[in-house]
Amino acid sequence: MRVKPLGRRHKQPVVYTVTDARKPLSEDIMYRERRYLIMMGIRALCFLLSILFAFALPGAWRWLAVVALIGSVVLPYVAVIFANGGREPESGARFAPYEGNDVDRKQISGPHDEIGS
Repeated sequence: MRVKPLGRRHKQPVVYTVTDARKPLSEDIMYRERRYLIMMGIRALCFLLSILFAFALPGAWRWLAVVALIGSVVLPYVAVIFANGGREPESGARFAPYEGNDVDRKQISGPHDEIGS
C-alpha cells in the first residue's frame, strides 16, 4: 500500500464508471414475473370472495360478490398487459445536453498511436 505525502497534491486521472447502465434483463423479467404472480393471487382471492359473498351475504350486500367477480375477470387482462409491457423506464436514462467543443476535454486512456491522435 502506498501512502501519499501530505504536502503535495497530484492530479488524479479521471475514472469513468458505468453507473447509468440499465438493470440486467434477468432482474427485469424477475420483477415482471413477481408482479404477474401477485396480481394472479389477487385474482384468485377475488374469485373466492365472490363465491363466499354470493352465499354468505344477505340480498342487499350481494353487490360485493359482483364487484369481486368483475375484479377476477378483469385482473388477468391487466396482469398480462403489465407482464408483457417490456422493460421499465429508468429515471437516469435521459439525454445529456450538448456542451459544445470544450478545450478542457477528458483524456482517453491508451497508447496515442492506436487512438489516432
